[in-house]
Amino acid sequence: MGDTLSYFLMAWSDPWLLALVATGTFAGIYIGAIPGLSVTMAVSILISFTFAWDINDALALMVGVFCGGVYGGSRTAILLNIPGAPSAVATAFDGYPLAQRGEAGQAIGLSTVMSVIGGMIGIAILAASAPVLSDMALKFAPRDYFLIAALGLLLVGSLAAESLARGIFAAALGGIIGMIGMDPVTAEGRFTFGSMDLLGGVHYVIVMIGLFGVAEALFQLHQLDTTPVRQKAEKIIPSLNLVLRFLPLSIRTSVIGVIIGALPGTGGDIAALFAYDHAKRTTKNPKVPFGEGAYEGLVAPESANNAAVGGAFVPMLTLGMPGDAVTAVIIGAMVVHGLNPGPMLMIETPHIFWFIVGALVLANICLLVFGLMGIKLFAKVVELPKAILIPLILVLCVVGSYSINGSMTEVFWMLGFGLLGYFMKIFGFQMGPVILGVILGPLMDKTYRQAMASVGDSSSAFLMDLVTNPLSLVLTTVVVLLLLSHTPVKRLWTRR
Repeated sequence: MGDTLSYFLMAWSDPWLLALVATGTFAGIYIGAIPGLSVTMAVSILISFTFAWDINDALALMVGVFCGGVYGGSRTAILLNIPGAPSAVATAFDGYPLAQRGEAGQAIGLSTVMSVIGGMIGIAILAASAPVLSDMALKFAPRDYFLIAALGLLLVGSLAAESLARGIFAAALGGIIGMIGMDPVTAEGRFTFGSMDLLGGVHYVIVMIGLFGVAEALFQLHQLDTTPVRQKAEKIIPSLNLVLRFLPLSIRTSVIGVIIGALPGTGGDIAALFAYDHAKRTTKNPKVPFGEGAYEGLVAPESANNAAVGGAFVPMLTLGMPGDAVTAVIIGAMVVHGLNPGPMLMIETPHIFWFIVGALVLANICLLVFGLMGIKLFAKVVELPKAILIPLILVLCVVGSYSINGSMTEVFWMLGFGLLGYFMKIFGFQMGPVILGVILGPLMDKTYRQAMASVGDSSSAFLMDLVTNPLSLVLTTVVVLLLLSHTPVKRLWTRR
């Protein structure tokens, strides 16, 4: 017990390690806030110049960047409707309307506090039940990931606002966009139309920047004469009553975030969408409708995507399997330093596990401090005249899309998706279902074909697996119940 505590407090007691965690968190917040500058890219770059460092120093900096980057994406999502990271897509649904209502400061303050609460819950679950969660994640077969993807696509009912039909169309469009490129099984081109540039697919960050950023900038051209909304800058730190009011929702969605984050290959973006759906389904009579500035729609995704950070470390530290793209890079950093993430890590080098847990806690404390600093200044961005704000949004979009691969092709694709998003907004379509389709469509396609291959391409054997395996049966039941809960299906069922 004494050794565990000393390992946990290592990052706290060493001023150099403390400074590295703080620096990483601060840098991560601003990296995450810029569309296109991903946390994965930042951590990858860190490997090259931390190669000669002590492993604790390298991990301290990387953990800080990871935590800061996941949170940072919410800044531009709330202020400009441009999610800085995929995990902040759901945050924009209600965060941006709050900013347009003059409550940008309050929205950022509440998102900061709930992000830290979610992060701390994720870390607590990581420390208390890592082996249990890793065993659960290991039992997931391709068919189970297929069911999770199907479950995620059914969230379209929550993201589609008034029209489920439009939501289904948008999600299907997103699925087609997500499957552009090389087939993951046969390596043949799909929807490439003979273009070599499309063989690598369309990066979903490009789609996200275009649909949310460029489309919003074009839409704002209709409101050039509108006076910018004055922000209530005095309301920054949320009151205790407000935090306590949303604490039960934050705890529930944090648990969702940890569970989704612990599944290899998922991440905070999927966790946030699941959490948003949960909030919409469980909140009775919200003061403001979801999608129009409901605080519940801000609390849920921010709690979940930060809790997913702790969840992502579960399979990484206990099984040697990355929970998401960032932990995949951190595995590489640990291997470079002579460590082997996996079942033997907690036996041979327990100090590494507890050092990471301690660094995560410290990073979340730094997140609270840095996150609340400068909110007044950030909130003033929304008060800029449209003639300045629209070019600023477009510049951020171009820089963000170009930085992904250093190619103008991505910029042109981003502008194309911006035009698509603009016309979708004009005709009343929501952007959320498109992003949902782009993220989950390829996952559903890949896992379905893997599951079919495992049973010799027999549909009957695949269906039998869904009802004979306990875990698959539970997931199948949830999918069916969720499908029946959608209003049109429920009406059809009732008529019969």
